[in-house]
Amino acid sequence: MDHARAAALLQAERVRVQDLLGQSSGAGLDNRAGASEQGDMSDAATSLTLEEQEDAVTSILRERLSAIERAEQRLRDGTYGRSIRSGDVIPEERLEADPAAELTVEEAQES
Repeated sequence: MDHARAAALLQAERVRVQDLLGQSSGAGLDNRAGASEQGDMSDAATSLTLEEQEDAVTSILRERLSAIERAEQRLRDGTYGRSIRSGDVIPEERLEADPAAELTVEEAQES
């Protein structure tokens, strides 16, 4: 995959994840506010459950953002498109589907 295409895919993925992270953070704040409001106890329990779910989603999105940052660094280093484990080439189809892929499909299935 050429450098410009990889950079464009990574940038688009970064924007997408940052947008989702912003949405998730806003929803999490709303849920926290709802959990501390007076009212029916089941409402607080529901809010706490939603808060836990939002925290999990936020954590996953932050991990994804870190993976994108690592991929951008590999792009700068000239190692983008190669497995971080074996150095084998990651097929372009995989990078198109997941521009932050760090492993070949076979290596990812082993993990």
